[in-house]
Amino acid sequence: MPSEKVIMLIEAKIQPQHRAELLEAARHYLPQVRSEPGVEAFYLTVRQDEPNTFVFYEIYKSKAAQDFHLQQDFTKKFLATLKSAQAADRIRTNLVELAQEVSTAK
Repeated sequence: MPSEKVIMLIEAKIQPQHRAELLEAARHYLPQVRSEPGVEAFYLTVRQDEPNTFVFYEIYKSKAAQDFHLQQDFTKKFLATLKSAQAADRIRTNLVELAQEVSTAK
């Protein structure tokens, strides 16, 4: 049975002059996201070799939990700030957990 989880890896290359603004927005945003029902993990990191490439790692219990997250006003506000800070389009990778396959493999 496939997992209902939504697991995503998103990379966003940020214009250096907007980095501080985005970090300040993230300081307010992250605690709100992490306290949402249905959010299992939400990390904001940067690439070690490219400190202006922000990498989001997000795990939601379900598509409904992700949809709820995207409907929140604070999410819309943060995404608008992120979009204005970007140097290029975000790269989104949808991931699938292998735990089910690993636990049943012989």
